[in-house]
Amino acid sequence: MDDDTHTAAAAAAAAAGTGAAAGSDATDAAGAGTGAADAGPLAGFTVGVTAARRADDLIALLRRRGATVLHAPALRIVPLADDGELLAATRELLACPPDAVVATTAIGFRGWIEAADGWGIGEELLGRLRAAELLARGPKVKGAIRAAGLVEAWSPQSESLAEVLDRMLAAGVAGRRIAIQLHGEPLPGFVEALRDGGAEVVVVPVYRWMPPEDPGPLDRLLDALVGGGVDAVSFTSAPAAASLLSRAEQRGLAEPVLAALRGQVLSACVGPVTAVPLQAHGIDTVQPERFRLGPLVQLLCQELPGRARVLPVAGHRLEIRGHAVLIDAGLRPVPPAGMALLRALARRPGWVVSRADLLRALPGAGRDEHAVETAMARLRGALGAANLIQTVVKRGYRLALDAGECAPGR
Repeated sequence: MDDDTHTAAAAAAAAAGTGAAAGSDATDAAGAGTGAADAGPLAGFTVGVTAARRADDLIALLRRRGATVLHAPALRIVPLADDGELLAATRELLACPPDAVVATTAIGFRGWIEAADGWGIGEELLGRLRAAELLARGPKVKGAIRAAGLVEAWSPQSESLAEVLDRMLAAGVAGRRIAIQLHGEPLPGFVEALRDGGAEVVVVPVYRWMPPEDPGPLDRLLDALVGGGVDAVSFTSAPAAASLLSRAEQRGLAEPVLAALRGQVLSACVGPVTAVPLQAHGIDTVQPERFRLGPLVQLLCQELPGRARVLPVAGHRLEIRGHAVLIDAGLRPVPPAGMALLRALARRPGWVVSRADLLRALPGAGRDEHAVETAMARLRGALGAANLIQTVVKRGYRLALDAGECAPGR
């Protein structure tokens, strides 16, 4: 959970190759012939969103930039307002006041105060917090603290709990009573370091992460990952990343999902803590410098277009994206079979690719090479320019690369 809290369709058809989940209220796609500038930098790409909290904000940012979104909450947040563990921790702090309190998330801090109000001990808790040294993990947590009528003593510029820990250890924690508001999962390294330094630590669990009540959307995302229908997956919390991998294992899809995430699918994490479960499985991740949703989307806007294949074909600029093609400035959605053929041709641009090889590239095409001709006709129709792909009689098809582009070394 690395943003302010370390927060934050089609099933089989999308998995087959487009990732554009037709008919789903969680997805949207750009229309044929849309200008690239109007459609946005993510036009033609499908992005999976695993967030539960603040998912609407992230989805809106992605769609505003043209992305097709496949929303699959990988977890749900369970508040602990009625939880005996939270009540016990709060009463312990009222009975024996803390010297310092570390607030890690805005939603968690607000939830703690609201729960205490519900128990009739809200003012007493605020009094204890007011007398303690309040350390806020980031600006949104500072906002929650101030909204409660309190003032933080310090907050790191990096928004990193590691910096909070370094500061506390440098100042000395021996003999101090320190309360830590958890952010949905244990912080063993943080807590143990304080205890090793001689502090008495009281953990305050305000909410917990649980698997989603309806695993259907997550299963559809996993199917799309395996089927090549997703270009990137965004993660805004470590538990969400762990939950996605756990669900893949439950369904017997661990290996193909890991292969996709280690290969063509970009894993975009809002910060380094979120990336840990993925990196533990050998998955490379990208992360913005600032652990926020906006910078995360900006990073996707840089990374995904940078991965697209760009070729000069028949006097046009052809850019192959996830489920669409940019021809000069025009966005042309391409069906899954057509995209499979186009990618096969682009692997050896300008060279003739046999019908047999193209047949092998088609998803579920069987042995009839007539399927290649049918899919090729539809591909040419989707591109709106038949001369981009040339038929080479009795041999196959080739991309009509501009003169000089097929020379050795190009």
